[in-house]
Formats: sequence, structure tokens, C-alpha cells
Amino acid sequence: MKKLTSLALIITVLSIAAYAGGLLLEQAQGTSGQDVFHLYNWGDYIDSDLIDQFEEETGYRVVYETFDSNEAMYTKIQQGGTGYDLAIPSEYMIERMIEENLVVELDHTQIHGLENIDPAFLDLNFDPGNRYSIPYFWGTLGIAYNEELLSDFEFSSWQDLYQLELENSILMIDGARELIGIGLQTLGYSLNSRDEAELAAAADVLSDLAPNIKALVADEIKMYMIQEEASIAVTFSGEAADMMWENESIVYVLPEEGSNLWFDNMVIPHTVQNEEAAYAFINFMLDPNIAAQNADYVGYSTPNEAAMAFLPDETVEDKQFYPSPEMMENLEVYQDLGLEFTGLYNDLFLEFKMFR
Repeated sequence: MKKLTSLALIITVLSIAAYAGGLLLEQAQGTSGQDVFHLYNWGDYIDSDLIDQFEEETGYRVVYETFDSNEAMYTKIQQGGTGYDLAIPSEYMIERMIEENLVVELDHTQIHGLENIDPAFLDLNFDPGNRYSIPYFWGTLGIAYNEELLSDFEFSSWQDLYQLELENSILMIDGARELIGIGLQTLGYSLNSRDEAELAAAADVLSDLAPNIKALVADEIKMYMIQEEASIAVTFSGEAADMMWENESIVYVLPEEGSNLWFDNMVIPHTVQNEEAAYAFINFMLDPNIAAQNADYVGYSTPNEAAMAFLPDETVEDKQFYPSPEMMENLEVYQDLGLEFTGLYNDLFLEFKMFR
């Protein structure tokens, strides 16, 4: 019995030593500890030089992880396996995360620079009073096309994508809300429709578009368009800006029927381990010079009104990326659809992918 007790004691001591050693190793490798900041963001959605600058100015070591969809981000934060300190989801997902207590209510006394944000991007329906989120970027979904390769075509409408001559020409963003939304708006319906008959009609009209779709893709859409492996893309405004920078033949338009207006905001998830670092990062990104540098690199529209003075005139005067108030009225923000209709949109999207 004594030997068994001694053996158990030795095993316990070794286990504790191994656990402590693992923690020390993690800290040495920069994955835990009070000097570490875990940032969870979309891919290629921040100037890496700014991460270096943030580390230098604050002393925090940034562990940067990326996601490719709001749904993937939501699942990982919901599961809680990783101690993310700050994440950057979109508006409809922020609404859902607030309802499910997956984000921390912000202490506005620790936030400096909120006055730099254009009031038009504050106090929005998905987060009244910005109790849980701070604006990061905003943008639109539209049509990017190569006017040299398509000299006989003009695009001003979703309907223009349905032309028979465009068979196997379009790269479509790989997303259920985006694809089903195009079908809905083609028919004059809301992007947030919860009417099953309208959704069925949208699926039907999309079947007419299917022959024109070359592929449904994500981040690769930018490279394919730049290299002229495709002539048209349905994509987000920032991706279009990058395409246009690399290939001057590409232009970006917002369809006249309307399109998606989206917002990506910074939130502190319930998984937070280093709240102090999270607030430091929020304040860093609210600085006008920092926000301008980030917008210039990423290509999306900044909500930081004070940063506009540091951006090129041709950028802030481009109505496709900073639409006029009249154009903004024709844009629609995604809402959280709830589990039932989120499932229906996903089912229609999967059916389209399987049978197109």
C-alpha cells in the first residue's frame, strides 16, 4: 500500500511538473501569458506593419489567427477552446453573439478615440449604443469586371449577369447570404427575406444564372481576376480595390437594384484572457493615422472620419467605395435570420452548389 501511495505521489508530482513546464513553454513560445494578445480576424485584413507597431508600442506579443467566414468564427468562439481576446465579426453575427452572451459588454471609459468615428456608423440596429462593438471597416458587395475583356458589355444591374453570352465567365463569392441575396434582389425582394415563397423564387432565378458561373471561390477570387483567368467577379469592395490596384482594366460597380452594406466591428469575446490588451488594440486602431494606413493597405472603407484626411483624394472621392447618401439608401444590411431561416438559406445554397 505504501509503495502504491508513493507511486501515486510520484505520478502526481510529475504530472504537475509537466503541466507547469507546458505553461512555461507556451509562454516562451508566445501563446499565453499577460503579455500576449490573441487576435482573431479575417485573412489579410490588417496591415502586418501595424501589428509590429502595436507590439513595439505596447509590449504585447500578438498571436494572430484567421477565419474565412462569420460562421466558422462563431463556432470556434462558442466552443471556447481558444482564449481569443478580440475578434472582428460582421453585424448580423454580432447581433447573434450579443443574444447568446458570447461577447463582453464594453467599458467605454477605457476606450479613447471613439469621437473619430463617423456618427453614421455608430448606434446601429445590431448594437445600439455600441455597447459591445467598435467599428473597424465597412463595405459593399458588387460586380467587378474587366472592361478590356468585356468591351461590348456594361454592368449596372444584377440582371446584367444573366446574359447568355456570359456563360462560364463569372466568379461568385462562396457564401450563402451573398448568393441567395443576389437572387432575392434580382426579383426586388429583401436580402433578409423570411418568406419561403420569395426564397423559392430566388432559388429558381438563380438556376438561370448557374450556367454563367465559372466557380464559387473565396480569397482566390482576387488572384484569378488580376491574372485575367476570369472576366467578372461578384465580390466585396475591398477585394475589388485590390484587383483594381493590380489590374487597371478592372472596374467595380454597385448594382442599381441595391446590394449588401456590411459592417465589421471589433468585439471582446467571452473567451478573453487579456482584456487590457484588447482595449489597447481598440484604442490603437481608433487612431486616425493608424486607421488610414490600415484602410490604404486593406482597401475597404474606413468608418474613421478623422482618418479620411490622411487618405488620397481619389480614394475618398470614389463613389463606388464611399457611396453618396442617395446610393447608401439603396443598400441593405444583413440581419440575423434565426436558426430556422439560416438553415433554409444554407440548404438552398448547398442545393445550388450541387446541381448547378
